[in-house]
Amino acid sequence: MNILFLCTHNSCRSILAEALTRHLASQSGYETPVAVASAGSSPRGFIHPLTLQYLSKWLIATDDLQSKSWDELTEFHPDVVITVCDQAAGESCPVWFGRAVKGHWGLPDPTRAGLTPAQIDTEFKLLLDVLTKRCEALLRLQQLDQAAIASIAHAYPL
Repeated sequence: MNILFLCTHNSCRSILAEALTRHLASQSGYETPVAVASAGSSPRGFIHPLTLQYLSKWLIATDDLQSKSWDELTEFHPDVVITVCDQAAGESCPVWFGRAVKGHWGLPDPTRAGLTPAQIDTEFKLLLDVLTKRCEALLRLQQLDQAAIASIAHAYPL
């Protein structure tokens, strides 16, 4: 299964989802090989430092992560494309996504302006918890369809 997570800037939420899904897939011996990527329609070109800090704190590998445009992934053929920010959900996806199942898991940006350090910590912990549950459920899916992807978000709300 090839999974692509999208967020407009590809610097936090989609990176978290990519790293966490890759980590979970490597820990759990799935029968089907899993390839995971993330990208953005307007990438920042860098991963937010707090994203890297929290991934390291949670012992999740960050080696292969980079903020990139979805235009760099024309050779990656996703089976499923999940947007993780509301802005990306409203954008037109490239044609090369083909027949990929598309879903939306709206997540708040834990690095948004105005949060105190304690609030940022709480937001990152919440995202880790919710994304872990959602990504585990995604990896267990027997059949990929839009309803199944949506049901995961409803089963594990923020």
